[in-house]
Amino acid sequence: MSGLTVAILAVPRLITLDLSIPLHVLGRHSGYQVIVCGEVMATHPLSAAATADIVVVPGFDRPEAPLPAEYLDTIRLSADRGARILGICTGTLALAAAGILDGRDATTHWEYVACLREDYPLVNVLENRLFVEDGKILTSAGGGAAIDACLHVIASDFGAAAAYEAGKHVVAGPARSGDQRQYVDVLTPPRSDLSATREWAMQNIGEPLTVQQTADHGNLPRRTFIRHFERETGLPPMRWVVLQRILSARRLLEESDWPVERIASATGFGTAANFRSAFRREVGTTPSTYRKSSQVDEA
Repeated sequence: MSGLTVAILAVPRLITLDLSIPLHVLGRHSGYQVIVCGEVMATHPLSAAATADIVVVPGFDRPEAPLPAEYLDTIRLSADRGARILGICTGTLALAAAGILDGRDATTHWEYVACLREDYPLVNVLENRLFVEDGKILTSAGGGAAIDACLHVIASDFGAAAAYEAGKHVVAGPARSGDQRQYVDVLTPPRSDLSATREWAMQNIGEPLTVQQTADHGNLPRRTFIRHFERETGLPPMRWVVLQRILSARRLLEESDWPVERIASATGFGTAANFRSAFRREVGTTPSTYRKSSQVDEA
């Protein structure tokens, strides 16, 4: 897959960070042509977004004040013709104002969740998520979550390895899954830094890891370990392990000719049946279909 046009809308009252993140992360990938459409800080007029494959709506200040109708029309028409839409931070509220989130799951920056829920009751608001994908519409929180959402877009278009490389360019780890939390309620004590344990788990991802084993490596009681691990990553330990296994499996499906049985063993799923079930649940397709699509994309 190549030659996808990404139109970032330079909306009024633009939060420049929310524009610069997709411009930098997506703009560095050779498979995208990124343009900025609007009147301020733009490279193209707003009308240029009419044929874009992906339309990005960055966050903007004072989201309670509606955007001009021409921007909402651009968002609505883009969704109607089948373009993928990415709303960042308060950009989600623009998507809601355009009417394309009715009946869909969506998220936004935690400070604006109540506003989104109150002003747009037809939207199924999922709070404290990094990003949420519903069909061709992706909504995210701001800042770091916008990087995760952009890496997710790259992974969807060009594979996990491409997203990993893009993450290295912006000094970000592999894209976090959207269901991770935007924030934690309690600060993590310095003594609970479990980065070494996570690295150890990655080195042993093919082994049948348990919570107790990882807790022992972190030299913490089981319950304390689970609590500290969730504070650091936003995920329970075994949920994090499953997502790392899926990421490793995606890379092997993209880059090797290993049979499914070998990948299942190498990534800790054990049997091919367990691997296929987990992969379909997390990725939304079968390993064989994923492999075929990634090979087509590279051709």
